Amino acid sequence: MKLIFLGPPGAGKGTLAVKAVEILNVPHISTGAIFRAAIAAQSPLGLKVKAIIDSGRLVDDETTIELVKERLAQSDAQSGYILDGFPRTIPQAEALETFSKADKVVNFDIPDTAVVERLSGRRVCRNCGVNYHTIFNKPKQDGVCDACGGEIYTREDDKEEAVQKRLTVYREQTAPLIDYYRKKGLLVDVDASPQVDEVVNNFKKALDIN
Repeated sequence: MKLIFLGPPGAGKGTLAVKAVEILNVPHISTGAIFRAAIAAQSPLGLKVKAIIDSGRLVDDETTIELVKERLAQSDAQSGYILDGFPRTIPQAEALETFSKADKVVNFDIPDTAVVERLSGRRVCRNCGVNYHTIFNKPKQDGVCDACGGEIYTREDDKEEAVQKRLTVYREQTAPLIDYYRKKGLLVDVDASPQVDEVVNNFKKALDIN
């Protein structure tokens, strides 16, 4: 099954993708992972991506599309895949259709208020990187990591103002894909607000997976 995952930051797409990989036995392909793999392989495209990222610019559509096309041509993606982080725009979606057609597009639907609560409450250990949350997963001692005793802090990306900006960018750039795929009859909505197990069940029901 060839799937595209859509949803705002904090919708839990990465967590759900891990579960979906186990259920469907297809690779989870994120643009971040593609970029890192291409850079590590030092392929011509990888060197181009490294130069773009090192200069502080965003990787352009043309380069991103070529990398995704290259990745989807690999043997493990022939029976299906989960695309996460691509397409981000209508032009990317149109380009994808020229070399691979998705079976379904899963829209992980969650209110902005829930996203802000999830992300702005996230805390990370500065030493070992373990994640905590002020509501859902508190450390035993405030500000101290259970695993290593390191300092727990709030990343700049997770501060409420930054989260609101990320949501604005998503709504402006990526949300139009929801209408685009809905018109094509490919979109399925999954409520991403509940706990992970319930979202997994919602996902399986939406795709009619036993």
